[in-house]
Amino acid sequence: MSTAPTPNPISTADAPPRDALDDKLTRVFDGKVVRKDLVRKVKVGANVPVFVLEFLLGKYCASADNAAIQMGLQVVNQTLADNYIRADEAIKAQSRVKEEGKHTFLDKVKVRLVDSEYWAECVNFSDKFVHIPTQYVRDFERLLTGGIWAQVDMKFEYDEESKGKHPFWIERMQPIQIATFDVESYKRLRREFTADEWLDVVIRTMGYEPSGMDRRLKMLFCVRMIPLTERNFNMVELGPRGTGKSYAVQEISPYGALLTGPTTVANMFGHMSGKPKGMVTIWDVVAFDEVADLENMPKEVITTLKTYCESGTFQRGKESDSGDASIAMFGNTNQPVDVMVQTGHLFEPMPEVIRDDKAFLDRIHFYLPGWEIPKMRNDLFTDHYGFVVDYFAEALRTLRKYNYTESLDQYFALGSHLNARDRKAVRRTVSGLIKILHPHGELNREEMQEIVEFAIEGRRRVKEQLKKMAPHEYHQTSFSYQLKETGEERFVGVPEQGGRDMISADPQAPGCVYAATVDGTGNAGLFRIEVTSSHGTGKLKTAGGLSGSLRESVNRAFGYMLSKKQDLGLSRELDVADLHVEIIDLLNNHAEGDIGIAFFVAAMSALRKAPVTAATLVIGDLSIQGNIKPAKSLTEPLQIGRDNGAKRALIPIENKRQFLEVSADIVEHVDPVFYGDPRAASLKAMNLS
Repeated sequence: MSTAPTPNPISTADAPPRDALDDKLTRVFDGKVVRKDLVRKVKVGANVPVFVLEFLLGKYCASADNAAIQMGLQVVNQTLADNYIRADEAIKAQSRVKEEGKHTFLDKVKVRLVDSEYWAECVNFSDKFVHIPTQYVRDFERLLTGGIWAQVDMKFEYDEESKGKHPFWIERMQPIQIATFDVESYKRLRREFTADEWLDVVIRTMGYEPSGMDRRLKMLFCVRMIPLTERNFNMVELGPRGTGKSYAVQEISPYGALLTGPTTVANMFGHMSGKPKGMVTIWDVVAFDEVADLENMPKEVITTLKTYCESGTFQRGKESDSGDASIAMFGNTNQPVDVMVQTGHLFEPMPEVIRDDKAFLDRIHFYLPGWEIPKMRNDLFTDHYGFVVDYFAEALRTLRKYNYTESLDQYFALGSHLNARDRKAVRRTVSGLIKILHPHGELNREEMQEIVEFAIEGRRRVKEQLKKMAPHEYHQTSFSYQLKETGEERFVGVPEQGGRDMISADPQAPGCVYAATVDGTGNAGLFRIEVTSSHGTGKLKTAGGLSGSLRESVNRAFGYMLSKKQDLGLSRELDVADLHVEIIDLLNNHAEGDIGIAFFVAAMSALRKAPVTAATLVIGDLSIQGNIKPAKSLTEPLQIGRDNGAKRALIPIENKRQFLEVSADIVEHVDPVFYGDPRAASLKAMNLS
């Protein structure tokens, strides 16, 4: 049987210096840590799971002495070279056991109970009926729940009873993964570390070096692991390529499944018969890599997944079933985040089958801003000690049984804008971060506050995108929490929100006006109207792209100006000048709407050469006779204005009653200025008497 090539010996002459955290970690968690640079070097020459490598390195190389590390590396390399079976060499391995009578190798071993008898399956050895002593089943419970990697002494023995049908017997088995895990010991030893020390230990366990990171980046890395430790947690991460989005699911835990394309209902949720089970009942996490490739996924998958993401249950045939697998979706962005914010919403990179399903998106608990995570560079990787990932993965998995969703109630109450789904999302994020950073469940108010704010931000990012898609339905996004001790309310925003500079806080040139509209479906638009005058004969000239209701409302307003030019004091100006108008769609969402009053104000401003007051938004339309036409709704256009920097809004007097229905956040930040006719609107816009 051929063997894996033996990697060249790794020099440790230039071994990185240990720091105080290394010394503390190796002392407190002796035998459960490994130097992460050794993992990277050995993995180059060994195509085995990283948790197997780290266990071997933790067993033979957990030393401060370079000579001992070198000797340990030789043992690891020799073990891999002599004992690792490749999946395509199963028959050779079986033949070797038969010819030699006994052989030792590395493989993943699973056990199942068949007709009152335990049978082992050796995965790469490719035999599902291997005899195993019952004592191993009692000692290593993970054999029955997914299996463990182990060093197996296999013997060949002809069995008269079965007439040689099952001739392979496990004579001795030594696990090279964690076979049992003591969660109480893990919690107790966590108390030996400060919160900052433990955060750095977690980051180093992932293979990264925390010393060059700010705290926010460390927290973002931690969020990536929440699906591994919190049941039924739904997360999305969209960001540039090469930032390691799927690393946590793929490498840190053997309990995660990473899909790279569309899947079926049967694969995800099981067959109608109930056998075999689906992925959501088998794995701790089901992750979709390159989520844009799911465009052709059957609609039935999305429908069933939508139900599952809400309640953890699904229907297969006549029976209802449940699972506790978390769902993670990873995808790539093709534009800078500021462009995405200004031209659309942050779910744009998702496939259409998901992107346009607001009910599905509303079930996402946390949107991780992948654009804040740097591309993987050599200087981001650590040379220091971290947990053996199999040990850490087992800790995360064991903690899935615990529930910290009510922990925030000790210090805080969530704000009124968070509905039931928002609260569930925030609480699950809080619970997940506590399990990662404070598994013993002990944290002070400041530590809890950091986690709560992070959780609220991740959920608000989801709601802000939904608000852009359906402002009338998701307008309450002023997320906050209240300190129970003082009653103080604190609001939590999202760093990238806004495009808050689209409505300039500085005075614009005469003829420049901002307008917001809402169509019959609740789709809101934001426009900048630019009007200039030139010598002419009183004509209106429009730039390309002006069509539909926008064009009609502009033509009506211009027709009114021509018919009333003497009353408006514009006879001379309109007799010797042409007006040029351009409408810029600031959100680039192709929204329709009526902007008659905004055009009228812009034209008056251009002709009078008087600028409109800075950060003013104009809402409303007019008829050909100059009668004011109120907005269909105030909530959506005012929310768009608030989000993009408006400080005052011109509003038809007919909409005054509706203003009482807008959110407190808008009332606080946008001053209403009511008008009853076009001339009054223009004078108030330019702050003229």
